[in-house]
Amino acid sequence: MREIVAYRRHRLGLVKAKRLAETMARRLRDQFGGSYTWKGNTLHFRRPGASGHLGVTKADVEVRVEIGLLLTPLRSRIEREIAAFCDQHFAPTGSADADQPARAAASRSGSTRSLGTRRMSRSGRPT
Repeated sequence: MREIVAYRRHRLGLVKAKRLAETMARRLRDQFGGSYTWKGNTLHFRRPGASGHLGVTKADVEVRVEIGLLLTPLRSRIEREIAAFCDQHFAPTGSADADQPARAAASRSGSTRSLGTRRMSRSGRPT
């Protein structure tokens, strides 16, 4: 099995972080099957081809996922999805790290036109 690990600090507190972990686990169970259980502040999950746990404290969260041989080709995609979810939901608000994914997405969604290209009106005049 191959292991994927993601660690994030957060400012949600223990109760909100556990609630968010539960929501994520429920969504994944509904979408991909499997099961999950809480043991203290650690959510353990299992589905065909993958298993792991999500440990929550009042200040951080750690996700460890072991994927089986059949899911190995999807490892990088799974890793990106886990990182994106953690960045979106657990990144501390107001920190420089929390703003980076949003800034990167904003720069990618900007205009692809070069600065030297001018738009033309129907009359053929530059606008």
